Amino acid sequence: MKSYHAQRRLSLGFRYLLLIFLAVLWLVPIVWIVLASFSANDTGFVSTYWPKEFTLQNYIGIFTSEQFPFVYWIRNTLMVSIISTILSTFVTICVAYTLSRLRFRLRKPFLQIALVLGMFPGFMAMIALYYILKSFNMLNLGGLILVYVGGAGLGFYIAKGFFDTIPVAIDEAAVMDGATKWQVFWHIGLPMSRPIIVYTALTAFIAPWIDFIFSGIILSASGDSKTYTIAYGLYNMLHSTRGASTTYFTQFIAGCVIIAIPITVLFVIMQKFYVNGITAGADKG
Repeated sequence: MKSYHAQRRLSLGFRYLLLIFLAVLWLVPIVWIVLASFSANDTGFVSTYWPKEFTLQNYIGIFTSEQFPFVYWIRNTLMVSIISTILSTFVTICVAYTLSRLRFRLRKPFLQIALVLGMFPGFMAMIALYYILKSFNMLNLGGLILVYVGGAGLGFYIAKGFFDTIPVAIDEAAVMDGATKWQVFWHIGLPMSRPIIVYTALTAFIAPWIDFIFSGIILSASGDSKTYTIAYGLYNMLHSTRGASTTYFTQFIAGCVIIAIPITVLFVIMQKFYVNGITAGADKG
């Protein structure tokens, strides 16, 4: 018996050591980025872990710069992210609920086609999307929102798995009481699916907030830096002129820290619903 308890303590000890090691590996780059954002350095890459001199000038400079309108980037990204989140979440939840509850012709072929299409990365279609939006004169923030919302319907599988776990008998009882399918969805389905709604909204918000590929392709045509999003704007900060990567590197790091704050706060506040949504949605396909 003592040998068993000793082996168990030894096993737990190794597990905790492994977790501590992985946590340190994960935290070290994050801590370095935060410290580098307070570093007084205009000579390029920050090679030291602990800054020789702390300063707030990097944050002040990025908000007051006339060459790089960071405030406009935040406004544009926030607007695109919020609108895309609302529309994408509504589309995804509606598609997921429909495929979970309704039975109609070609339902299974649609599920199979959607599964195959979901295996291909979205950036494979970016050239075609560029020329389509260009033909409609939508190489702007509106076109970018259209791209994010247009692909939302294919991300329904996890939400559908969540709706599959809700007993159908609840819907049948509501229908017997005279409720329509829309009323069942609005008054029963949505209130019971708060975790998956939060999960879907978080993923829908994160995508445009950190996206660089589509924003770079669509917004680069305008040439106006005030129309950029954060990710593409920060990229251009380091590639605007010769030597910019040296001069503005610490301001670039400060911008990275700023854009990470909203995502971090959202995950801390919504992590309970996020975990419940993704685990419940994975129970049943």
